Amino acid sequence: MSILENVRSPEDVKGLSEEQLAVLAGELRAEILNTVAANGGHLSSNLGCVEVTLALHTVFDAPRDRIIFDVGHQSYAHKLLTGRYGRFSTLRQAGGISGFPNPEESEYDLFYEGHAGPCISEALALAVADSREGRDNYTVAVVGDGSFTNGMVYEALNNCAEAPVRLIIILNDNEMSISRNIGGLNKSLRRMRSSAGYFRFKHGLQKFLRKIPLLGKATIWLGRKFKNFVKNIVLKKNVFENLGLDYIGPVDGNDLRQTRSALAEAKRRNGCCVVHVYTRKGKGYEPAEKEPAKYHSVAPFDPAEGVVCGAEVGFSSRFGEFMCGRAREDGRICAITAAMGLGTGLDAFEKEFPERFFDVGIAEEHAVAFGAGLAAAGKLPVCAMYSTFAQRVFDQLFQEVAMANRHFVLALDRCGLVEGDGITHQGIFDYPLFSALPGAVIYSPATFAELDRCLSAALGGEGLQIVRYPKGGEAESYGWEYTESGNTAYTACSRKCRTVIVTSGRIAQNALPCSDKNTAVVRLIKTYPPDLKELDALTASAKNVYLLEEGIREGGLAQKLEGHFAAAGKRTAVRAIEGFVKHGSLADMYGALGLLPEQIREEINRIFG
Repeated sequence: MSILENVRSPEDVKGLSEEQLAVLAGELRAEILNTVAANGGHLSSNLGCVEVTLALHTVFDAPRDRIIFDVGHQSYAHKLLTGRYGRFSTLRQAGGISGFPNPEESEYDLFYEGHAGPCISEALALAVADSREGRDNYTVAVVGDGSFTNGMVYEALNNCAEAPVRLIIILNDNEMSISRNIGGLNKSLRRMRSSAGYFRFKHGLQKFLRKIPLLGKATIWLGRKFKNFVKNIVLKKNVFENLGLDYIGPVDGNDLRQTRSALAEAKRRNGCCVVHVYTRKGKGYEPAEKEPAKYHSVAPFDPAEGVVCGAEVGFSSRFGEFMCGRAREDGRICAITAAMGLGTGLDAFEKEFPERFFDVGIAEEHAVAFGAGLAAAGKLPVCAMYSTFAQRVFDQLFQEVAMANRHFVLALDRCGLVEGDGITHQGIFDYPLFSALPGAVIYSPATFAELDRCLSAALGGEGLQIVRYPKGGEAESYGWEYTESGNTAYTACSRKCRTVIVTSGRIAQNALPCSDKNTAVVRLIKTYPPDLKELDALTASAKNVYLLEEGIREGGLAQKLEGHFAAAGKRTAVRAIEGFVKHGSLADMYGALGLLPEQIREEINRIFG
């Protein structure tokens, strides 16, 4: 039996020898690799964080000592060591464990994580509360270097300096976020990494000084004074010390002994301390070590063969192709992304137009405000980000874009339901948010041809233009004889049907099997503002209107249209998403939400007869 099979809680690893811990590290990597290969998930960052996680659970006493992972791309080993080994094979599957920290799963997960930046704020609050109550436990925040490009991190760090609390911040520096790390912080971290020998020298000196008899506290005090003298010569003050925080490192985070030693020292500091570890993304799996970005988030694959990049074209890559083509024709076009150049399909644009490509790091708010500045300077900015992360940019779209009526195109990727990643990553909230902005125009294409048309319309429009599209490719076939109706809607069957299903985007493929001689389907392409005159014409003979949306109900397209049709004397029903949506396959989620074709048909028959 393996060591990992006997681990039911962190207590089971505390008594292991260094040799046993090394074996356990290998078993953790094997379990992570095999499970992600079978189910998909985040691989390279999790493989790199194994020793750091083992060090955490041998030095600290979780759950009394709280351990919080920012984003959660590095939490798989933590899940395996906190009683979830028996369920780990269900990772990202419907009814299984989440790919991110999730308090519904375990007392060892305090927060839902999935977005970059909030971890230090959360950890600081817990540590402050503990201090106020006189508790002596520790709180640890594990934050990747990519998250350190997020402004919220620095808001929290600025607050940390004022708080005498038992808070330890681990900067997991693997030299790469989802896209290549950029900016001044990355350069600073590279300089700090070059001084790793300092930490080893300091520990050797302290060990020597402690052996000197009789001097006791005076020897330790002298050692600390000498340590600071050497530190200032070798490293100078870094960004954390300039913020008033203690700093330890850099430490080889894949060296378990060194990492445990650094964490033990951080505990002795008895205050707020940053421990800087550097780890190797993909460690232990050679393909991921060589190409960590390729293995950041993967679909199921054969570990013996590695991830094979096929020729399948999705909406993201189609968007990238369109952007390159239009940029060749229009020198004003600029592309902006927030550490998602590859994920949003802009990698080819970056290579062809490096002077017009801007990756601002994980800083979505800055990306939009920066784009608004480019618009003010006469450029034509196109900002691409995932729907779930765009939830952060409402204020910048409100003030810098919409209020100023600046021409700005927001390309929203991963709209609608997103397989695998789950509750924190569903792209179902953007429409209610952004349709509230005066002057906004929103498109929801369902095919690649429509994507091209909508992007062209957005580039030729005015003010805030939003094009939202799902993850993956277009449906194999929408299977209908359709009539184009401007840039607003398509309709199946005739205008003489008793019931009309009004929908938009990808979910239309689930409505089409419900069409027959009595039921028509209308699919909106421009979803805000909807062309009510055209919709009235398309539904003139219908008594019933069934509004179907792959998005949140409150404030969504379906709810907006429900009142209009009800006022026109139509019987209406809405099928949209209510509440948060957990992880699973697209079919699993559709089934749980009543969005499968047979469920739609049954509901129409039940409501309208």
